[in-house]
Amino acid sequence: METQIIDDIMYQIVSKTMKHGEKLPSENKLATNYKVPRMTVRNALIKLEERGYIYSVQGKGRYLKEASTQIQLHLTGKTSFTDKMKEAGYHLKTENILCEKIAYNEQLYPKINASKEDNVYKIGRIRYINGEPIAIHYSYVGDKMFPEIAEDGPKIDSMFAYYRKLGYSEFASQKSLLSITFPTSEEQQLLSCKSMVPLIVVESDCIDVASNKVLEHTKILYRSDKFKYDITMD
Repeated sequence: METQIIDDIMYQIVSKTMKHGEKLPSENKLATNYKVPRMTVRNALIKLEERGYIYSVQGKGRYLKEASTQIQLHLTGKTSFTDKMKEAGYHLKTENILCEKIAYNEQLYPKINASKEDNVYKIGRIRYINGEPIAIHYSYVGDKMFPEIAEDGPKIDSMFAYYRKLGYSEFASQKSLLSITFPTSEEQQLLSCKSMVPLIVVESDCIDVASNKVLEHTKILYRSDKFKYDITMD
């Protein structure tokens, strides 16, 4: 019965029978309508809240979330995320949250041609559109290629802009992989999302076209409820 309650509410959302911002019936009323215990209704509503479809207000009840802005994103191509969002007219803000040396990783190090003796740094940035966190970008960069990365890393908002300052001008992606995951507790806090909101994970190597050198390995976590994904090849 719990599944039926979820399916019925989801149908009302998809069919627009229920409007965004509308208050849901109380747990008691739903329990009466479905002839089930109140706990069954509560469990169904908790799952809908975890999936990001509804939210609760203390002492007032539960409401259908407002429609989120769907951002069209090209998962392929040679343009940086910052440039893509600016070209599309979105108000983008980037916050650097991390620059740390990582331990040796036998899968990651070879991707950027780093040896066990090299230092590799993980640089993290959160992307906000209209003040809402929508993605976390991690770049893995070696100090063999970029000797000043430990000092420069905490100040970097755009890796492409950083590379351009160092004389690199044209970039391409290779070995791009796409997968789905669910956010950790830390990622839930960073992205202001619930545990059952899927994240789209895109991993790739960024290369300098002129030299064919790998500049970085990138891992990006996108909130799946905020994007429409264009997978058309350029």
